[in-house]
Amino acid sequence: MYKINLGKSGLQVPTVAVGCMRISNMNEKEASAFVNTAVENGAFFFDHADIYGGGNSETVFGKAVASMPREELIIQTKCGIRKGQFDFSYEHITQSVEGSLKRLGTDYIDVLLLHRPDALMEPEEVARAFDELKASGKVRHFGVSNQNPYQMQLLQSCLDMPLCVNQLQFSVMHAPMIQSGINVNMYNDSAVNRDGGALDYCRLNSITIQPWSPMQYGFFEGCFVDNEKFPELNKKLEEIGEKYGVSKTAVAFAWILRHPAKMQPVTGTTNLTRLVDCIKASEITLTREEWYEIYRAAGNVLP
Repeated sequence: MYKINLGKSGLQVPTVAVGCMRISNMNEKEASAFVNTAVENGAFFFDHADIYGGGNSETVFGKAVASMPREELIIQTKCGIRKGQFDFSYEHITQSVEGSLKRLGTDYIDVLLLHRPDALMEPEEVARAFDELKASGKVRHFGVSNQNPYQMQLLQSCLDMPLCVNQLQFSVMHAPMIQSGINVNMYNDSAVNRDGGALDYCRLNSITIQPWSPMQYGFFEGCFVDNEKFPELNKKLEEIGEKYGVSKTAVAFAWILRHPAKMQPVTGTTNLTRLVDCIKASEITLTREEWYEIYRAAGNVLP
C-alpha cells in the first residue's frame, strides 16, 4: 500500500486507515486476527474514539496489540462526545486522553481528534489542553472531526501546532462536498454548500481529510454495495471491478482515493475479507472517465 503525508504532521501513513468502532464485542482471538490482517496488508494506522463500544473498543484493541512493537503502529483516537452534549473543555480533553491511554495500553497517542464540534468551545482552553498533552509526550499530533473551515480556523488561531486531520462523512453515496463544487451557482439541491467549503479549505491548508462511513449511504442507514436500492451503482462497480480484478468494495474505496485531495478513508468493517478488499483499493487507479461513471451511477447529475 502506498503512503501519504498526514497533513503537516510529518507522519507518513497508509492511504487506508482501519476503523475500530465495531471491534468492542470481539474476543481475543478475533481481535488479534483483525489487527494482524490489517498490519500484514500494510494498514498499520488504527482509528478509535473514547466512546466506541463505551470504551471497550480501545480495551479490546489494547490487548490485541500488547505484544506488538508500539513504534510499528499509528494509533489515532477521538474525544469530545459525552452523553447529551459535546465537551471540548480542558478537563474533559485531558481526562479523556488519560482514559484512552489506559485502555489502549500505551503511553502515547499518535493523533488526537476532537469528535464533533462543541458549540461552547473556547479555543484558548483547547489550546491549553493540547499544549500540555504535547509537552508531556502523551499526544504527538492533533486534528478535528466534522468541522467546517471557520471552526478549524478559529481553533487554529490559538494553536502552536497545525491541525493535521479533519474527519468528514464521504462516499460516492454521500458526496455533498463534491456536489456543491460541481454545481456552483446552480438552482438545485446539489449546489447547496453544506460544509462551508471544507474540501478546498483542507487542501489549501494541507489538512488530510479522513472520510468516515465510506461504504454507507445516509447517516448509518446501511451499506450501498450489494444493496438492491442501488442497482445502477452496483452494476457499474461490478463492471469496473471485473476490469481490475477486484471487488465492488475495492472500487468504491478506489473512487475516494482517486480524488487529488489525497484522502485517507477509514474502514468500518470487521469482516476480514472486506477489510482486505478495502486495502486492495490502493493498488488500482481509476481513470477520469471511470470516476465520473461511478459518480453518475450513484444518481448524481452533471449540470
